[in-house]
Amino acid sequence: MSSRHPYRSDVSDARWALMEPVFTAWRAARTGPGVGARVHDLREIVNAILYVNRTGIPWEYLPHDFPPYKTVYDYYAKWEADGTTQQVHDLLRERTRRSQGRRPGASAAVLDAQSVKTSSNVAEADQGIDAAKRIKGRKRHLVTDTLGLLLAVIVTAASIQDSEGGRQALDQVAAQHPGVVKVWVDGGYNTTTINHGARLGIDVEVTKRTAPTGFQPPPKRWVIERTFGWLMQHRRLARDYEALPQRSRTMVLWAMTNKMSRALTGEATQTWRTPPQETGRLT
Repeated sequence: MSSRHPYRSDVSDARWALMEPVFTAWRAARTGPGVGARVHDLREIVNAILYVNRTGIPWEYLPHDFPPYKTVYDYYAKWEADGTTQQVHDLLRERTRRSQGRRPGASAAVLDAQSVKTSSNVAEADQGIDAAKRIKGRKRHLVTDTLGLLLAVIVTAASIQDSEGGRQALDQVAAQHPGVVKVWVDGGYNTTTINHGARLGIDVEVTKRTAPTGFQPPPKRWVIERTFGWLMQHRRLARDYEALPQRSRTMVLWAMTNKMSRALTGEATQTWRTPPQETGRLT
């Protein structure tokens, strides 16, 4: 571990122990010119990625005590392309499910979408307008299990209808999680989504709010609303800053990796408030 002053987003020894085998195996399997000079500590690369994910800063603004930002982004892109990020995420999801007394694979899920504004990094062709939310940007189509853990994510222009994005997300679920046989959605998903799910062997059910006025957690689907809340704790996701949709998807995976690793090790959600013991006041 680096001797630098730690940041709140750094992984603890316990959290790193959960991820390290995957990254160590990745480095050991690399071959070709240049791989012998292993200069950078992989834990520091992960810490740098989580720093960007949590604080929302541009890559170029990484503090100088991290590895160079171009190097960090290169690892970020490599791990996205070869599936390493997905592998770490899925490993932690299975462990989180086991810790909650669940089987590793889910059988029921929830589907919903979230529209977010984009930055100037995103090409005009990759954006769109969500007329219902009055947002110009991108849309994240998420499928979670009944614990709110991520099973699938599709990133599209915000102009893509929920039903169209939902069909793509269902395809991903059917391919990667064949045990899922039930998916709950809201009224924004039409009959084509239900029929598409049936062709995949998935029962898609629309759940409606029971109260005509006032706030009430939607039955079955409230877990995915909480997942959206988890994502918003990571400022890089408050707006879509990624130039490429696949990099945007990867940033979601890192946010969930951060959340699950903290839950598995019993660490509280990070806060920017000063702990009481550091204020000099009696509590």
